[in-house]
Amino acid sequence: MPHDLPKSSTTYIAETGETHFGRLAKEWAGKHDGKSGFLPIGQGMDALGARLYVLEKADNSVDLQYFLMKDDTAGKVMLHALVKAADRGVRIRFLLDDVFTTAPDQNLLLINQHPNIEVRLFNPISRRGFRALNFVGNFRRANRRMHNKSFTADNAISIVGGRNIADEYFQLKETSVFADFDVLALGPVVSEISSSFDDFWNHKLAIPIEQLSEDLAANALEEKRKQVGEEINAIYSGIYKGALESQFFKDIESGAQPLLAADARVMVDSPEKLVNSVGIEHMALARDLRDVIAEATKEVMFISPYYVPRKNGVEFVRELVKSNIKVIVITNSLASNNHVPVHSAYSRYRKDVVRAGVELFETRADAGRFTQNTDGPEEFTLHTKLVLIDRRYLFVGSLNLDPRSIDINAEMGLLIDSKEMAGAISDAVKTALPKITYEIVLNDKDKLEWHGVVDDIETIETKEPQTGAWLRFKAWFMKIAPESQM
Repeated sequence: MPHDLPKSSTTYIAETGETHFGRLAKEWAGKHDGKSGFLPIGQGMDALGARLYVLEKADNSVDLQYFLMKDDTAGKVMLHALVKAADRGVRIRFLLDDVFTTAPDQNLLLINQHPNIEVRLFNPISRRGFRALNFVGNFRRANRRMHNKSFTADNAISIVGGRNIADEYFQLKETSVFADFDVLALGPVVSEISSSFDDFWNHKLAIPIEQLSEDLAANALEEKRKQVGEEINAIYSGIYKGALESQFFKDIESGAQPLLAADARVMVDSPEKLVNSVGIEHMALARDLRDVIAEATKEVMFISPYYVPRKNGVEFVRELVKSNIKVIVITNSLASNNHVPVHSAYSRYRKDVVRAGVELFETRADAGRFTQNTDGPEEFTLHTKLVLIDRRYLFVGSLNLDPRSIDINAEMGLLIDSKEMAGAISDAVKTALPKITYEIVLNDKDKLEWHGVVDDIETIETKEPQTGAWLRFKAWFMKIAPESQM
């Protein structure tokens, strides 16, 4: 896949003071001493609604940067909403990592035909021959991925967090809950997000979609619209209405859910990390976040779906505990984890982490019913990526606490200085822990035990809870996988 073909270089539109969100951001900053405004988004339908709302109200530009997009309800709704915004004259720049994206090239090419939409794939795999063989044949390059996630309009408002564009991230699946977390940001910090987007958008690994596949007929966009119009409009209308009529937006409009004023900064890896050998000098986000955590004085809470601390990570939390800092780690159990090999790598360190004095919790696979505003499925997977420091700082973004995020991929997130937000989220998590997790402890025989409360009864498990023999065997066997790739 050639990366030296000509392409345009564009940047974010800085002067957006006359746009809807630009005026809101300017007014907000004026009333709050130049601070940005933030709102946590925990529920999936609220998260989808926020993105659709931003698209509907944007005037000048929308920049999207995601790790994956699927050809499902959420993906179709998003593509339809992008085209509708472009029809109003909004400039759309859509940057999408290529490896796990299942949205067809055909669909992306079609929206790319719109004069106001440009799609680029980051570090794409060749379309010639077999995709899997192309990945393996170019493993050194193809293994390095852009994991960043942001959704920005008019350089004034942005949504940053752990969600990709697929049904599970917006809780549109009827059989399971994929618990995730975003933050909506308004004001000065958004310019840093826009600048980071430009760095990746103009990088040599960002390839215009039209350079990967054959051109389509000039009238293909209109033909495709007519072909799938009824289906997409029906899906779009139902999801759109449900998203925008959620209690989340009613509370915002009524003032019952005000934004929180706070200082913040973007933490992000450079795209150059992906073209250089793995080395500490390129791990900007992980290094900067570690420096902030090292200054903690009371408590650090890590929430990560994938936790593979390695020896350095175990030593880091051990030193925190020795400094009388309470350390809490919350991650998936084997039963709730959607990546068994990652759990296999993590399981090597459980005893060391507990011995270091860390309070270690694993989510229950049936915790879904405790995390929803309404009755829903029990099946649960944690995908939230948060670090809470001293009930003051909140880091939210794409970073998992594993070698792949820290060493291999590019990541981004926001570090927010807000006692109100960090404290409220810390309290909510601690309240939920007995209902949704098992605590991992070592008994007097140095064996792992899982302590939990099931149906109001305290229970102790001595095997991986809620798993069968086959799943436990797979987890044992997958320990042969290289830890550095987890």
